[in-house]
Amino acid sequence: MPPSGGARAARDLPKTEGRLTENAPLAPLVWFKSGGSAQWLFEPKDTADLSAFLAALDPAVPVLPLGLGSNLIVRDGGVPGVVIRLGKPFAKVSAIDATTLVCGGGASGILVSSSARDAGIGGVEFLRSIPGTVGGFVRMNGGAYGRETKDVLVECEIVLRTGERRVLPVAAVGYSYRHSDLPEGCIVVSATFRGHPEEPSVIQAEMDRIAAEREASQPLRSRTGGSTFKNPDGHKAWALIDAAGCRGLTRGDAQVSEKHCNFLLNLGAATSAEIEALGEEVRDRVMAQSGVELTWEIQRVGVVA
Repeated sequence: MPPSGGARAARDLPKTEGRLTENAPLAPLVWFKSGGSAQWLFEPKDTADLSAFLAALDPAVPVLPLGLGSNLIVRDGGVPGVVIRLGKPFAKVSAIDATTLVCGGGASGILVSSSARDAGIGGVEFLRSIPGTVGGFVRMNGGAYGRETKDVLVECEIVLRTGERRVLPVAAVGYSYRHSDLPEGCIVVSATFRGHPEEPSVIQAEMDRIAAEREASQPLRSRTGGSTFKNPDGHKAWALIDAAGCRGLTRGDAQVSEKHCNFLLNLGAATSAEIEALGEEVRDRVMAQSGVELTWEIQRVGVVA
């Protein structure tokens, strides 16, 4: 059964040039490989198609953007309304001058950093380490290794829930740590990043260093959601979790990673409910041990089964 609360039939939805799939399983599209289905999954042909679809869509129908599904728990009851996934038409990256890249909202961090290397543009190597798409890390001010999206973003183009298209300079995005003030329900369809001229060999060396450091410290080959909790002021989340005795803690097939305990893992058949409940247990234990409240970095969406 599809989740309740959204459009009930194809006739309720606007015409589109893209692909619209009913009852689309989301588990294959997210890194945890768990969770329910989207009532509707919409993959627009281009920005104009997305804009027209949202403009004509009943405002009461909820909309959820989906990138690579790397920092996401999809609850087992599925997601009502329309899940929007930006596919290949939104995954292009091009250099427009010696320091500037224009990137589609569906482009991965690896593609952005590799394209920058090929164009001799340094300063965006850190994006290689962010397991998501441009749309996701622009919205969440994704960052790593001392750099954040706000440090390289010039402007982004968004499509509002109403279908209106806007271009926002970085100053209007309202960035703070792992947060932006972008309007609820908007879709980031492109972003312009600025770096500096650099030799491709130097850029590649930095990308290799970042890749090796991540491989050594994070469970990259597991079913995971990446960094689970934000670092509280003055603390590292992983250290608080470790001090609370949570390293290796399990619930069903969900586990706190023994390699990096700010990562949750699906060891095989964990439900999203088990993964989320394990995260809440970690929060409770950290609060009891240190008095510090952990805040979820992973987005949790959908209906509890």
